[in-house]
Amino acid sequence: MSDGAISQDEIDALLSGVDLGGMGSAAQTSSVAKKIDIKTLADFAKDTTNSLQSNLSTMTGSEFNVEEPTADVLSRDDLLKQLPEMVVAVTADFTESMTGDHLFLMHPDFAKKLAGLINKEDISELDDMSLSVISEIVSQHSGTEITELSKTGKFPGLAIIPAEAIHVAKAMVRYPQGDFVLFTFPISVDGKTYQLWEAISNNVAFNIANALNPPTETAGGAPINDIPAASHASMGGSFAPNAAMNMGNPMNMGGMNMNSMGMNMGSPMSMGGQMMGGMPNVQSLQYPSLQSGVSPMEQGNIGLIMDVFMEMTVELGRTRKQIKEILGMGEGTIIELDKLAGEPVDILVNHKPIAKGEVVVIDENFGVRVTEILSPVERVTEMK
Repeated sequence: MSDGAISQDEIDALLSGVDLGGMGSAAQTSSVAKKIDIKTLADFAKDTTNSLQSNLSTMTGSEFNVEEPTADVLSRDDLLKQLPEMVVAVTADFTESMTGDHLFLMHPDFAKKLAGLINKEDISELDDMSLSVISEIVSQHSGTEITELSKTGKFPGLAIIPAEAIHVAKAMVRYPQGDFVLFTFPISVDGKTYQLWEAISNNVAFNIANALNPPTETAGGAPINDIPAASHASMGGSFAPNAAMNMGNPMNMGGMNMNSMGMNMGSPMSMGGQMMGGMPNVQSLQYPSLQSGVSPMEQGNIGLIMDVFMEMTVELGRTRKQIKEILGMGEGTIIELDKLAGEPVDILVNHKPIAKGEVVVIDENFGVRVTEILSPVERVTEMK
């Protein structure tokens, strides 16, 4: 009999929104999880390390080293044992042609290190700006994965939901249900090694592995493991092998012995295109090509927000001052900014840099002429 006390596992489950009554069924789901080709997945993660290393070095201006990642199948409880009490989690679920859970995790110290290198300052607390930097890093890496998967031709239009980083207790994170695959990337910078964890749900892992390393096919063209058990089903109905018609004996139809007609009932017989007494003709399913682009409905949805106002700011420059210097300012004080004369000014929308331009005069008002639209990497680099 229970003494009424709640275990730590139950507390973690409650915090993460897991139905305690269904924990048994989750275990059953785990036990019947699809068999995953873990080696193929490990090779896939390894193929993305060079791109990850290059992106980190480009965005931060520092030298990173991403070592060969590992791939493991484990459960939520197994992962919780590896994680610190507080984590930075980024959800980037797959959408469109393949849907499923996709999660990144890192130690808060690693997140502070990345944000500090990009913002060119020491980060003591993870604020919204720092978390947006982490989200952009994850988006860049996910983009690399999508590019690699698109080469297989199996996932047209594959995308992820907008990545959004949060800094929470590890028990508050929404993990994939049942068993899932975890990639662990050892990443070194400035003489210290950190871990970047990437978790994908069982169905996503299964689809990726099958796309990269398709299962062996039969002569009919269908994967061996995917042939339906009911292989005797016909196109016009069902054909039961144990039906009253005995194909090994002569059949009487209207008093006529079919053997007398020269028909050999021991050989396969075709009725309505269905082979009777022989193996069915199994063929692989052919999917129609999907047209890319924005649908009229999506265009209509975008049109709903076209008249929404957003704040646009042109920033001449910035500087950092000590409190005593700020208090000592008065009329006539000259503040030196971090911009050189003639250098492009920053154009921001809702405080996010999107472009650069040059100051112009329109009649009696100041204006700005756009000279450059920033790339996603440059937008993160410009955030300070």
